[in-house]
Amino acid sequence: MPKTERRTFLLDFEKPLSELESRIDQIRELAEENNVDVSEQILQLEARADQLREEIFSTLTPAQRLQLARHPRRPSTLDYIQMMTDEWFELHGDRGGSDDPALIGGIARFDGQPVVMLGHQKGRDTKDNVARNFGMPAPGGYRKAMRLMDHANRFGMPILTFIDTPGAWAGLEAEELGQGEAIAYNLREMFSLDVPIICTVIGEGGSGGALGIGVGDRVLMLKHTVYTVATPEACAAILWKDAGKSEQAAAALKITAEDLKRLEIIDEIVPEPPSCAHSNPINAAQLLKESIQENLNTLMKLTPTQRKELRYQRFRKIGVFLESA
Repeated sequence: MPKTERRTFLLDFEKPLSELESRIDQIRELAEENNVDVSEQILQLEARADQLREEIFSTLTPAQRLQLARHPRRPSTLDYIQMMTDEWFELHGDRGGSDDPALIGGIARFDGQPVVMLGHQKGRDTKDNVARNFGMPAPGGYRKAMRLMDHANRFGMPILTFIDTPGAWAGLEAEELGQGEAIAYNLREMFSLDVPIICTVIGEGGSGGALGIGVGDRVLMLKHTVYTVATPEACAAILWKDAGKSEQAAAALKITAEDLKRLEIIDEIVPEPPSCAHSNPINAAQLLKESIQENLNTLMKLTPTQRKELRYQRFRKIGVFLESA
């Protein structure tokens, strides 16, 4: 992605780094135009940029992680599928009369292995976001996902899911069409599937909308993503009747990858490029692909019974803790 395009969507804490990188580019261009050797100065500035990048992205608050997870240029499910697979054929419809564009899926060839891939899909701009309901699936989306997962189970294909939603659509029509039942049905059925299931949080994992495709043998999170029972804004509005206290809520909810790994809710944190996934989507996709390949190779060595028991036990132990004086 061109640097000029990235700068259009700068977050506040990214601006000092962007200004330094712009300065380096300007000095390099001037040196080339005037045939002046400034290589030593450039190296010093690049070292400072690397140091600043490390300082910024190693000390992010939970609220800043949430900003990165919602970054409009962050790679989406379709982006990762296209960058990680050799072949991809999207499948549509829940066979009940709807085809939800907020949750997409299909058959792909991943490292030579036929798989079923599915995930939440947000838009790139306002028009696309409206068309995809901002990545918030309706009941038909979860029923479509379950149809594809049943297909994968029937033909022995591993399932790879990608989570990126603020939550399931909470509109009146969604409730009338059985939103809660659709998600609950997926939760129950995913525990019974024989094939390997790997779930990855690639952006924002929100509430039951994320869990509807989030029951897996392995649950991964990209480093600068979040996974939460409710958005910090909703949590603040419920607890303090003030959505403005979302930063306080974000810290209390333990939404970061490090928090969730420590609580054993996820299995692995997938690293991102130095300036996050939106700065280098191709590198981000390669890092994620390597992690999925490694986990998939391990899971393929287990029997279906072993995988289902592993899946059951990893979710059964969530929330168990001991208190000490």
